Amino acid sequence: MAQTQEHLGTGRRKTAVARVRIAPGAGKVTVNGRALENYFLTESQRLLAMQALAVTESASKYNIRVNVSGGGPNGQAGAVRHGIARALLQVDAALRPTLKSNGLLTRDPRMKERKKYGQPGARKRFQFSKR
Repeated sequence: MAQTQEHLGTGRRKTAVARVRIAPGAGKVTVNGRALENYFLTESQRLLAMQALAVTESASKYNIRVNVSGGGPNGQAGAVRHGIARALLQVDAALRPTLKSNGLLTRDPRMKERKKYGQPGARKRFQFSKR
């Protein structure tokens, strides 16, 4: 049984986590069992998710399967982008300078700040009354 070599990459953004599998192929991309165009409905989300492939000019070289969960559509697109960049690094380490200079290997650390007790949100305070 000849199993094709798959390379894995995990991407994260906000609360979204994407598990990416890259294998040599014709450029077919599936996200959670659906085509990329059916999963990410806006063009900006599709461009964001595929940015690593566009930068390295390898869009038609690999078949990509993605499982993504958590967060919203934009966070998921960012997680897919991060995961694809990490998986490409597994395939070819020579792509590292290109990916790094475009900021695709950096995990975006911005998360929602937790709500604090004694106030209605993370930063907002209840109205102060002197009298």
